Amino acid sequence: MATFNFELVSPERQLFSGQVEQIVVPGADGDFGVLAGHAPFVASLRPGILTIHGDGQPKRLYVRGGFAEVSDGSLTVLAERATPVEDLRADQIDAEIKDAQDDVADAKDDATRSKAAERLGQLQSLKGALGTIGATH
Repeated sequence: MATFNFELVSPERQLFSGQVEQIVVPGADGDFGVLAGHAPFVASLRPGILTIHGDGQPKRLYVRGGFAEVSDGSLTVLAERATPVEDLRADQIDAEIKDAQDDVADAKDDATRSKAAERLGQLQSLKGALGTIGATH
């Protein structure tokens, strides 16, 4: 399978840089896959699991916030937060869910409330998905 260059960067550090076969990204409008030769575009991220397919076992990371850019045979993901799935703890996700619940309750208008409720739903889905694979500990 053809490869392309992928970089995953968070404010703290560069988490990945190298040749990959496929990336599955949690986009704001749904998950999308990127293969070599993908058309250029930019997408916002939602909280979810980014999966890197290359040599060996896929690498899975939880990403939150940021955006992905496909251009000139490469993919760059700039994430507000990125954590390997094996490093996630249930209490971290629970704290983010609590924050999102507070945001829903404190919203001053319908648009803000709707956005906060969407984030809350995404985090609850993430927690459910992680629970089914035994990733939280």
